[in-house]
Amino acid sequence: MSAEQLNITLGTAGHIDHGKTALIKCLTGCDTDYLKVEKERGMSIELGFAPCMISDLEIGIVDVPGHENFIKTMVAGASAIDGVIFVIAADDGVMPQTREHLDILTLLGVRHGIVALTKVDCVTDDRLETVTSQITNFLEGTFLQNAEIVPVSGITGQGFDLFYEAIRELVSTIKPKKTDAVFRMPVEKAFSLKGYGTVITGIPVSGSIDVGQEVVLLPKGIKGRLKAIQVYKRKSNTAMSGQCAAINVPRWDYKTIERGQVVTMPKYFSPHNWYLCRLNVLRSCAINLKTGMSIRLHTGTSEVVAKMYLLQGNAITGGGQGLVQFRFEDPIVAAPADHFILRTLSPVQTVGGGQIIEAIPQRLKRTKPGAIEDALARSEAIATENDFVEYCIKTAASFAANETELSLRAKVLPKKLNEILDELIASGKVARITSTLFIHCQTVAAIEDQLLGIVADFHSQSPQSPGIPVAGFHELSHLQKNVFDGIQKSMIARGALVERKSCIALPDYREKFTDAQQKLLTSVESLFIKHPFNPPKLDEIVQHISASPQDVQKTLQMLIEQKQIVYVGNDILFHQKAIAQARQILTDHIEKEGQLESVKFKYLLDTSRKFAIPLLDYFDHIGVTSRANNTRYLKR
Repeated sequence: MSAEQLNITLGTAGHIDHGKTALIKCLTGCDTDYLKVEKERGMSIELGFAPCMISDLEIGIVDVPGHENFIKTMVAGASAIDGVIFVIAADDGVMPQTREHLDILTLLGVRHGIVALTKVDCVTDDRLETVTSQITNFLEGTFLQNAEIVPVSGITGQGFDLFYEAIRELVSTIKPKKTDAVFRMPVEKAFSLKGYGTVITGIPVSGSIDVGQEVVLLPKGIKGRLKAIQVYKRKSNTAMSGQCAAINVPRWDYKTIERGQVVTMPKYFSPHNWYLCRLNVLRSCAINLKTGMSIRLHTGTSEVVAKMYLLQGNAITGGGQGLVQFRFEDPIVAAPADHFILRTLSPVQTVGGGQIIEAIPQRLKRTKPGAIEDALARSEAIATENDFVEYCIKTAASFAANETELSLRAKVLPKKLNEILDELIASGKVARITSTLFIHCQTVAAIEDQLLGIVADFHSQSPQSPGIPVAGFHELSHLQKNVFDGIQKSMIARGALVERKSCIALPDYREKFTDAQQKLLTSVESLFIKHPFNPPKLDEIVQHISASPQDVQKTLQMLIEQKQIVYVGNDILFHQKAIAQARQILTDHIEKEGQLESVKFKYLLDTSRKFAIPLLDYFDHIGVTSRANNTRYLKR
């Protein structure tokens, strides 16, 4: 019966020659020093991977080198671990790389571990007691302060049962990584295997991938398809985050693949030179990290030189923290919340680390209003997927974002994204404008205030108008059409705005006319009522009521806005009562006769062809009738 595979990987850490590799061999039966030079020199140079049985569970183990010259390799291995076997030799005690490795683990966000006190077969009981006390003091205030310190020998096996039990307990406290994210695996190494072709090894840091799926190698941008997968050195159909995996992509040339590159799903990631980050500087850092300085950054398995630009102040001292931007000499691939390590160029030393916030297209100007506040909000948002999706919606360029935009920016697969969106909607933080378009509720409130202000200003400037014409309202808003339509519809539905006479208005607003305007409105309207199917033209109205053409034109516009007068085309206006009467005459005739010859309509209305034909065309236009040559039918 095969063991259950958990997507959990433990890693070793500690000073050179403290027995990490011997301990892993004792635990797994695997010698992780596979290079000839490693065996000759008796020290680890490259990362070593081994499957490990803990009761009936199988997990992965990464053995990292302890020599200071190979810190970059140690970081590459530690970036993907879930817990640490922190190795300290009883004869040496705490050494320089002991301290540096602990700093790196802390900066990388490792929070689980045990301490293996090795080489206990080489010391006296008094020395064991002394070094145990030293280690306890050293670990105080760190994430390992409550970790079990287990005396063990990787050579004689002394204390191995207690060590094994401590590992089992450690594994039980670690929650396996979620596998519903976008698959991403930093490359550890690549080689060619006869019969398979190119094989890439590493520990996926997110998601899962199946045989047959398409992947892309970044930053090269070369696509390929997975032919085979091995997990813990056994054939598998799936590779999950937190597992030591080997994936087979025959199409790729292994000679062009190197550590620091990334295998991921297409579309979600691209290489960038600029990243916004959150930096924590070690208390032990004795130098000021200044804006504009060059520094070496490690994230995943990549190691790149970058220029650092602070967003607040011009320097960060030991124990400080702040937001920084990095411009990399070579583009890298990283995701929000990825951890990184900073090391100086010369002399080489670890000075700090932190988390990637997000890739940015160019350097942010800290003097730009709101730039720092937005960066701080973005920094807080990467704490959880829900928070970051909410942030992406809140800061969408057009005030709203669709599912595709959110999925790609937040690096969240569609199924998971829908779950997050449902939660955000249920909590009242996000609203759905359409089936696939989402907007933050704070944004909705701000836009609604803006729209109410636009309508109120229009009422103030045009008190005689019933409101803003619908099309004009959208133009004044300067909003994307689907965003405007969704918010306007919601406001009308709950009565914040009303639509009257094809215009948008505040609910309690009523048109206001001066006595002179009202008198003129009544006079002009009465002419149209008196001559329903022979309506007056502008010059006729001017002559009849002795008003200026400008005043008559304004009055006609008011009557059109009030829907009392209707424009039918050819500079012809009818009163709305005449339109209704003509429509009834038209429909009654066609229902009785089955059709209407156009020339007959002028006789039915007792008018001229000048007015009858435009009126028929108008009824065609609004969908009352349909035309075939010169014959009209009721439109069904």
